[in-house]
Amino acid sequence: MYDELIDILTPKGKPTGKSALKSEIHSKGYYHNTAHLWFYTSEGYILLQQRAASKIIYPLLWDVSVAGHVDAGESIEQAAIRETKEEINLDISEAQLIKIGVFECFQSYPNDIIDNEFHNTFLCELKTDLKNLTPQLEEVEALKLVTLKEFETLLKHSKTNNHFVSSNSDYYKFIAKTIKTKISK
Repeated sequence: MYDELIDILTPKGKPTGKSALKSEIHSKGYYHNTAHLWFYTSEGYILLQQRAASKIIYPLLWDVSVAGHVDAGESIEQAAIRETKEEINLDISEAQLIKIGVFECFQSYPNDIIDNEFHNTFLCELKTDLKNLTPQLEEVEALKLVTLKEFETLLKHSKTNNHFVSSNSDYYKFIAKTIKTKISK
């Protein structure tokens, strides 16, 4: 993977007009945008991505369907579309994105990474079979579909089952609730 150029934000999420390499963003703790995309099916399944074993943060844990940094000069929607193509080889359009919020995720890790991210979060209905998706090996170890009930059960025990990033529990609960609302319409 290359060291992307990323726009720097203020602690309130406003553009500063400055950019830095991803490595500098994380070493100095600059605030920045990411795009998170949660795929769901009309039958009530959620697509989960297992983080690659080579990932520095939370390797092999299950997480958001698709996520990535927003490159300098790129819109958040463009990043969501690009990351979807890169990580699972799926083409989507901006019209398919349903923005559900921006979530602050400010964390520091023992490996000296200071991750001050604004997760710009979208839903998107998955209209293809899982077998049609191709995981990007550098980013994604595996993909799976779980029912909302399975998602909630795994989440309930996330402090002991080593499945999800347990510190993101409230975020995951919000996602499950929002997807439930979306499919019950």
